[in-house]
Amino acid sequence: MFLRRAASAAALLATILPLTLTLAPPAQAAAAGATACRPPAPAPLDAEQSRLADTRTTALVERGGLGDFVRHFPAALCATRNPTEAGRLLDAWGQALWQASVRRAQGQRPGGDLAPGDDRPLYWARLGMTAALARWQPEFTADHAALRARFEDASRGLTDNAFRTAPGVRKIFISGFDPFGLDAEIRRANPSGSAALQLNGRRVTLADGSPAEIRAVVLPVRYADFDAGIVERAFTPHLTAGPAAADIITTVSQGYPGIFTLEDWAGRARSADPYPDNARALSGGTREHPVTAPGLGPGPEFIRTTLPADAVTAAVQTPYPVLLNSDVTEIPAGATTPVDRTDGPTPGSRAVAGGGGGYLSNEVAYRSNRLRAALAPHLPGGHLHTPVLTGLPAEPHLLTGPEFERNASAITAEVRAVLEHAAVRR
Repeated sequence: MFLRRAASAAALLATILPLTLTLAPPAQAAAAGATACRPPAPAPLDAEQSRLADTRTTALVERGGLGDFVRHFPAALCATRNPTEAGRLLDAWGQALWQASVRRAQGQRPGGDLAPGDDRPLYWARLGMTAALARWQPEFTADHAALRARFEDASRGLTDNAFRTAPGVRKIFISGFDPFGLDAEIRRANPSGSAALQLNGRRVTLADGSPAEIRAVVLPVRYADFDAGIVERAFTPHLTAGPAAADIITTVSQGYPGIFTLEDWAGRARSADPYPDNARALSGGTREHPVTAPGLGPGPEFIRTTLPADAVTAAVQTPYPVLLNSDVTEIPAGATTPVDRTDGPTPGSRAVAGGGGGYLSNEVAYRSNRLRAALAPHLPGGHLHTPVLTGLPAEPHLLTGPEFERNASAITAEVRAVLEHAAVRR
C-alpha cells in the first residue's frame, strides 16, 4: 500500500524513467498528503538552499526538464505514514532524480532547452527538494537530517548504480563535483559533474580496443559531507572484492584555465581558507596553519598517483593539453614555514597542499587513494583536473550560450579520452 501511496517520480510523469516500483499519480499523492502533514514549517534554509531565492535557479531546473520533481515532491512526502515509509520514499525519489538526470545528459530523455549535458538542473533541483524536506512537518517524528542524507546519496549516484558485470569488461569508477563559487556567479556549472552524468553507465572502447564500463558519482562541495564520510561511502564498495569492484578509479574536478592536469600528489591537509565551501563554511586551515579533516583515518602526508600518467599525456593533448602536475606545498621536516615545490614532497615533510591545492578537490583525491592503498593497492588511481569551464554570456539573465556549451562538450569528450587511455590493462 505504501508504494502505491508514495508516488515516486517515475510515476508522476510519463517522461520520467520507469522504476521497479508501482506508485500512485500526483493527485492520489496530494489527496493522501492532505491528512498526513501539518502545514509546511517556515524552516530557515541553509546557506546553499538560500541561493534558491535567485529566480535563475528555478529557470535552470525548468529548462532542464526537472521542474516536476520539485513541484510534486511535497505531496509525495505527505503520503508517507511513518519513518520507514519516509526513508524508502527518499531513496526512491533520489534514485529517480539521479537516473532522470543521467538519461537527460546522455540524450535519452527529452526535457527543457538546455544542453543535455548541463549539470546545473540536477544541482538546483536537488536543493529545491531538500528545501521542501526541511519545511516538511509530518504527523510522526522524523529525523530530517538522516532523511536528507539518504536522499543526497541516492540523488548523487551512490546507491543503485552498480556495474553491469560482464567477462572481460574493464570497470572504471569516477567522481565529479557540484558547481561551486556560486556567490560570485550563480550560473556556474562544473564540467566534472557534467562528465560524470554523461559517462555514468557508458560502455566505451579503450585505446587497446578492449571494452570498459564507467560508473560515476557527483559529490557535494561541502566540508561537512566529507567529514561525514561521503567519499568513503562512495568509493569503498568499488575497492572491495566483489562484483562492484573497479579496475581503476579517479576523482575529477574543475582545475586550471585551459589545461587538464593529472595530479601527481594528493596532500593530507586542508589549507584553503579564506575560500569557503558551498555552505559558506571554512575548513579551519590556511597555508600557514594547515589542518587535518576531523575523523580522517591514519595515512601518509602525501599520496602519489598510480595512474599511467606518461601514457595519458603522450596520447591525449587536444583540444586541451594534458600535463602531469608535480607541484606541492609542504612544511619541510624541522621547519615551520611552508615551501612551494615543483618536484613533489621531501621526506618527513608535513602536507600543506597537493597538486590540487588544499581544498576539496585535493581532499577527494587523498581520501579515495588512501582507501585504494589500503584496500586495493594494485589498482591505478589518482585525480584529474579539467580546465575551467568558460563561455557564459556576459548578460547575466542568459543562462547558457554556444561557446559555453561547446566548451562543456569538449571537456567531457577529453575526460572520456583520458579514461580510455588510463584504463588500458598494463
